[in-house]
Amino acid sequence: MLFDYVSLAGGLVVLIIAGDILVRGSVGVAQRLGIPNLVIGLTIVAFGTSAPELVISLKAALAGSGGIAIGNVVGSNIANVLLVLGMPALIAATPCGEDGATKNAVFMVAISIVFVVLCFFSPLGLMASLILLALLAVFLGDSALHTLKHRREKKAADNAAAEAAAEDDDDDGLEDVEGVPDAIGIAGVYIVLGLIGLPLGAHFTINGATAVAQAWGVSDAVIALTVIALGTSLPELATTVMAAIRQHGAVAIGNVIGSNIFNLLAIIGITTAIVPVDVPAEILKLDIWVMLACAGLLLGLAAFRICLGKISGAVLCVAYGLYIFTVYSVGSTI
Repeated sequence: MLFDYVSLAGGLVVLIIAGDILVRGSVGVAQRLGIPNLVIGLTIVAFGTSAPELVISLKAALAGSGGIAIGNVVGSNIANVLLVLGMPALIAATPCGEDGATKNAVFMVAISIVFVVLCFFSPLGLMASLILLALLAVFLGDSALHTLKHRREKKAADNAAAEAAAEDDDDDGLEDVEGVPDAIGIAGVYIVLGLIGLPLGAHFTINGATAVAQAWGVSDAVIALTVIALGTSLPELATTVMAAIRQHGAVAIGNVIGSNIFNLLAIIGITTAIVPVDVPAEILKLDIWVMLACAGLLLGLAAFRICLGKISGAVLCVAYGLYIFTVYSVGSTI
């Protein structure tokens, strides 16, 4: 039994480290290419911090553990809103009103509704995968257009600026993020190391989580919704904490919105394209509705340009604690 706990904890540690390395490498490449901060948060950082969920869900589905595959994504989306936005607000004010955040939050709520509907047609198979991946293509296409628009506007501004101001062109108006490699080659090495570490960590996490769930007398879905979801959300938490401290609001809110979008579209889309996934009944009763409510909450924060402070951060963290308590209370009676 001790080995199972060590396997679970060790796997999560490897996932966190590998996810962090992948994020640093991805942001390093993106910044050298002049991609706007909001787009970095919505895409590069979001996909990098969602990579642990992708590997976990895919390996779980292939192993026949549909509860872990679905629970991991649903639980991560809940943790991303309540915990990943709540905890940083306890440290520093976290603004949620960045330009473009509301539009992407609306898209996040829309795909959350689509996902909820698809869950009632379990198992999720190829048709669900095609729908989710098509929506992912729409999201990535819109992000690409936003990047091109940004670069055209920056180029026009540079052409109109004085020759002395042209020396600032290299950073394309972006601030360097501490810990991000400057050279694209080094950033590429970070990406490779992250991609190697993720499946390794996922292997030990899945094995440990399944054994622990059996020992605790709860379902795989309960462990996935709580322990695994919290563990795989730690990269988002670390990224958002540092973004809030450095007043990079676009990266913070963009990371959460983007991660939730990637969790639903990329992770479930890719996983169900490879193997059908059953949606556990317990998730249909409670958790997908909590996830949908959290998506609506995040939309409200972005639309009303709320700046989260210590009190609101504490409320979000307490709400997450109550959710975890409810999951285990319900799970222990199933």
